[in-house]
Amino acid sequence: MSENKDNQVSRRQFMVAAGAVAGMTIAPGVILNTVSAKAADDAVSNKNRWGMLIDTTKCNDCSACVDACNDEHGLKSLGRPETDAQWIRKVTIKDKKTDFKRELPLMCQHCENPPCVDVCPTGASFKREDGIVLVDKHICIGCRYCMMACPYKARNFIHETLTEQLSVAPRGKGTVEACTMCVHRIDKDGAYAKTACQEACIKSGHNAITFGDLNDPNSNISQKIKEHGSTKIRADLGLNPAVSYQGI
Repeated sequence: MSENKDNQVSRRQFMVAAGAVAGMTIAPGVILNTVSAKAADDAVSNKNRWGMLIDTTKCNDCSACVDACNDEHGLKSLGRPETDAQWIRKVTIKDKKTDFKRELPLMCQHCENPPCVDVCPTGASFKREDGIVLVDKHICIGCRYCMMACPYKARNFIHETLTEQLSVAPRGKGTVEACTMCVHRIDKDGAYAKTACQEACIKSGHNAITFGDLNDPNSNISQKIKEHGSTKIRADLGLNPAVSYQGI
């Protein structure tokens, strides 16, 4: 038993060391920016829990949220649609008994109990105090355990060498990425922030996406959930996602 334990410790140490090397060699000449822009005297805390509410009754035949996310984070097609990154994708759900269909955007659900964090061997997948789930590209070794663990298929693996990256979205070949809930906007504007997808949805006239602080009972998102209720995808898994839906 002790030998097995020693082997597990040694393997973990190796993975951490490999992650450090991967972080240094992620792309020649490229230094990744940190994902959090919070000032040192304004630390992230669990006082807030940021989330999104999506009204699927208002979400039809529109890709504004997807396009805005791609523009905000510099996600461009590299000529291989099967591996192109999508932090938001539109999916159609169908009731098999009635054939009733709904279209909805699906992204990282920023779970309270994220399985991607549980399985990460290096700590690259982590959850901030305010509930936002992120990936530290400096120590991600591309093992893709998190991708297998995510029940929402919300994570992407970067297969290609990337150029013209944006400072708000550090990316790198051989690492995993997903929706950050526009953390750079949140760290700048707090409760006044709008995610890129929400902003685009408002401009499109659909107003299907509401972003806000789930811990604040007076926030717009909390008031809408209180008045109209909401549904979490795969609530049976006990992950308590920060993204919920109405109309499904």
